[in-house]
Amino acid sequence: MRHSTDRIRTSHVGRLPPPPGWEDMPARLAAGEVVAPAEIASRVVPAIAAVVRRQVETGIDCINDGEFWTTRSLAHYANHFSGVSSRPLRPGELASSRETTRERDEYREFYRDMDKAGTLFFVPGEKPMVVPKERVIATGPIKGKGAVAIGREIDAFKAAIAASGVAVEEAFLPVLAPGWIDHFIYNEYYKTEEEFLFALGEALGEQYRAVVAAGFVLQIDDPGLPDWWDMLKPEPTIAEYRKFASLRIDALNHGLAGIPEDKVRYHLCWGSWHGPHTNDIPLEHIVDLALRVKAQTYSFEAGNVRHEHEWKVWKTAKLPAGKMLMPGVVSHATNVVEHPELVADRLVRFAGVVGRENVIGGTDCGLGGRVHSEIAWAKLASLAQGARLASQTLWARK
Repeated sequence: MRHSTDRIRTSHVGRLPPPPGWEDMPARLAAGEVVAPAEIASRVVPAIAAVVRRQVETGIDCINDGEFWTTRSLAHYANHFSGVSSRPLRPGELASSRETTRERDEYREFYRDMDKAGTLFFVPGEKPMVVPKERVIATGPIKGKGAVAIGREIDAFKAAIAASGVAVEEAFLPVLAPGWIDHFIYNEYYKTEEEFLFALGEALGEQYRAVVAAGFVLQIDDPGLPDWWDMLKPEPTIAEYRKFASLRIDALNHGLAGIPEDKVRYHLCWGSWHGPHTNDIPLEHIVDLALRVKAQTYSFEAGNVRHEHEWKVWKTAKLPAGKMLMPGVVSHATNVVEHPELVADRLVRFAGVVGRENVIGGTDCGLGGRVHSEIAWAKLASLAQGARLASQTLWARK
């Protein structure tokens, strides 16, 4: 990614609100239901072009396609991998590890009411979530279909940029990490957890290389590094958890082998659902593991009220030379739109720790679906305005 050489540059984490009237399209794209070139050209490319144009006009420097091609379903995974299938849930089973956490045990009434409403985000107008009745499983050797599956997204994004009518300085595409996917795909084939994770890393590596070969920045989405912590019962020791997480970092780096680090940024977060997050593992316990990822830029939550104080971790974490931070300075977890001066204060604070050229303004997580679409775009506008204010301070502009 480009360093902030003369001003604080901006980006975001990925998910954006779909255009009006297009709300059902992301699920169809992710499931591989929309593959006809004519439909992609007539319906998908123009919509993404509008999203591209709005990001640039809002003041975002490194933009994406809205991340409309990713979801958690068998159809999505089968579209990207061979060796996966599904079966009905057995008594006592859940469809993902996210449904059994120590936080859910602590806040039973809150999560009971959330489940009853069928939501994770309490967004006005959202459709209730469908309760899954099947478990996605690995039933054979996991192999990637990356070049074909992600190729449609890449081609549509390129066409959308060309059709947008705006100049795009830099663009990224997110792809999942092995330690995130294993929340939703259960191993019923490989003899060991390590074999399973490295197979996922190998398969995902095809998509990683395709994104970089297309000229885009590759963003690795890995909420799993922090949030597996609360899903393990009984609660592990920090040492035990670090061993658990380290294996997943190794599998990710296996998939990233051979990719230049300056083409990669790594995003971690503690999960985007709107809950108390009192069982989030502190950043200080995993920051060195994150820095082991073969990436140039590290994206993390810093605007969220549960994690804003952790900017102090970077005083001792020692960002390696040539690396950059993309702290979230607007949050997906509140409908309150951050004031640009607050955004600027957050950015200036990080610049004071790691240097202004090594800071990019970002979001805590994806905004699409986590807050109302109007609020999502207002937050991105505040991000851009705050970055301009921070630049005036850091470069002493009049």
